[in-house]
Amino acid sequence: MIAITCFCYESSKSQTSTEPPRPPKPPSIEDRIKHVDEKLSKELTLTADQKKKVEAAYKDFFAKADKLHEKMPPPPPPPAPGNKAEMDKLSKDRDAEIQKSLSPEQFKKYADVEKTLRPNPPGNPPPPPSDKKD
Repeated sequence: MIAITCFCYESSKSQTSTEPPRPPKPPSIEDRIKHVDEKLSKELTLTADQKKKVEAAYKDFFAKADKLHEKMPPPPPPPAPGNKAEMDKLSKDRDAEIQKSLSPEQFKKYADVEKTLRPNPPGNPPPPPSDKKD
């Protein structure tokens, strides 16, 4: 009987809690790299060396982006203009590193695929797929 009373109390307490729900925990860096690798492997024919360099660029990007997000308070979308500028710079730096490893044709395909890797802001549809055939 005491156990049932405690359970009911805890249940009612959690239902009346005024704390907002916590956002879901983001995937690990390894999971995100795996997702990127799967997407890019479908579109690009990368050598082992290119794949290694692209993964390294993304690993560095994700680690720095995570640190930047840790500094930020819980998000009210969209991100503050200062943080957006920093994220844009991180993205440009990552893409510059990747571009060094890819042929011009590969980098063009990469740029198209990379747009599909970003999460869509709430209420915005995903970007249309590229119908360009090279």
